[in-house]
Amino acid sequence: MITSMHGPTTVSNIGVVMFTVADQHAALAFYTEKLGWEVRGDDAFGENSEMRWLEVAPPGSTARLSLNAPMRDEPGGGTIGVETADLDAEHERLAATDGVTITNPPMEMGGAPKMFSIADPDGNNIWVVQTS
Repeated sequence: MITSMHGPTTVSNIGVVMFTVADQHAALAFYTEKLGWEVRGDDAFGENSEMRWLEVAPPGSTARLSLNAPMRDEPGGGTIGVETADLDAEHERLAATDGVTITNPPMEMGGAPKMFSIADPDGNNIWVVQTS
């Protein structure tokens, strides 16, 4: 168990990662139609339900990605890593998908797993990492 000077953490899981996107509808289409992810939540919130909490995830994943409208900053610039048991097949699938940009080809860097990256339309980075 890891403890800090203030005692052990009560955090046990990374459940939601958040990206800021310029257009939630366009982001939803990219993640579901291009990457094949599923919607995990799509709810209005706020004083007059003027905001939208939108979550997507790869099928079977316990972690989710929240696609947030900009509140104070410009969209884009975040990075996540997702895992696959067949990196070469996933690279081939995404490279053949219109609207998906491979930003780094598959690479092995000695000591790190094989991986490649893509960017969503807002410039958020998704590293696809080979599992052992």
